[in-house]
Amino acid sequence: MANTVTAGPALSPFSHNPFIGKPLNSARAQNHLGITKKMTPSAILSSENVLKLAEIVPSINYDPRAIQMAVPWVGGATVAAVVAFLSLAEPETTRKADDKEEVRSYFNTTGFDRWNRIYGQTDDLNSVQLDIRLGHAQTVEKILEMVKNDGPLEGLKVCDAGCGTGSLSIPLAMEGAIVSASDISSAMVAEAERRAQESINEGSILVRPRFETRDLESLDGKYHTVACVDVLIHYPQEKAAGMIQHLASLAERRLILSFAPKTWYYSVLKRIGELFPGPSKTTRAYLHSEEDVEAALKAAGWVVRRRDMTATKFYFSRLLEAVPAAAGSQ
Repeated sequence: MANTVTAGPALSPFSHNPFIGKPLNSARAQNHLGITKKMTPSAILSSENVLKLAEIVPSINYDPRAIQMAVPWVGGATVAAVVAFLSLAEPETTRKADDKEEVRSYFNTTGFDRWNRIYGQTDDLNSVQLDIRLGHAQTVEKILEMVKNDGPLEGLKVCDAGCGTGSLSIPLAMEGAIVSASDISSAMVAEAERRAQESINEGSILVRPRFETRDLESLDGKYHTVACVDVLIHYPQEKAAGMIQHLASLAERRLILSFAPKTWYYSVLKRIGELFPGPSKTTRAYLHSEEDVEAALKAAGWVVRRRDMTATKFYFSRLLEAVPAAAGSQ
């Protein structure tokens, strides 16, 4: 497995994107969009066409001007309308709620039922949920390869911050790590404990993980490695930076973060997902630029050592492994 992924178009290795790695021209773009000069701006701005427009953008480094370059007869007003479509009634700015309580409530009720099935073994999933399961499993496997790259895990203290149903905690315990795992959802913690007990009964876990219901802000202690997988999506940028620095203060040798990357393409997908059928169906989701995450790490005295990216059709997660700056310069 490659340990690095370069910036730019390589962040979107979508096999289903017909524009990645191919020359961009008006004829191909118009054919892909299935639109003509006779179509009105509102027709062009259908959810399907906006999603197709989004597929064009990564091929030229996420520049929104690609819309007009790819389809030159689309007027500037329509291009502006696309931008307005993406920012209209942005839930992150128009909805007033306590993110933490919203997340706690969601993952103890309907969210638990949904994500427990996604992170489980049941076949009772639709194609989107199956795709998300695949993407999440790929991220967990990449993290395991990262941590095992430096030698055996037996006896190492690891904190799994936001452990969910134990997707990472249990495999780490199977490798002999001393795992302290926590989640804001008591339902998730109970399920993680149940799954860990099954592994213990099978004799596959060397050391029982310690699970507890806690939010990230209350975590303390010192650990060789701290991992926080796909949790920053619940933190707006103004809070994410402080949380990253808090997690860094718990780690002695390694901090692993995965997060939904903020790019033009992913912002399009996020907006469409929020508008159809609407933002109230789940918790709010916050994307983060890699630059902002790295800046928070740098402020805490840490540097990125390895990078990776998981991208399926419906799951996108940027993965960073950071180490103390002194160790990174050696």
